[in-house]
Amino acid sequence: MDRDRVIGSAKVVKGKLKGAVGKAVGDVKLESEGAAEEVGGRVQNAVGSIKETIKGK
Repeated sequence: MDRDRVIGSAKVVKGKLKGAVGKAVGDVKLESEGAAEEVGGRVQNAVGSIKETIKGK
């Protein structure tokens, strides 16, 4: 598994957690930061997937 996929997946989880905490405490900024981090993690995960496809794994 490509390093980018692992890091991307971790960012998705962290972003979901951050968003949930922000929503629970009513912090819109924290909630939006979590959503942004989640999207960034999904992009990084996709990049890792493309790398794996190119390498033929």
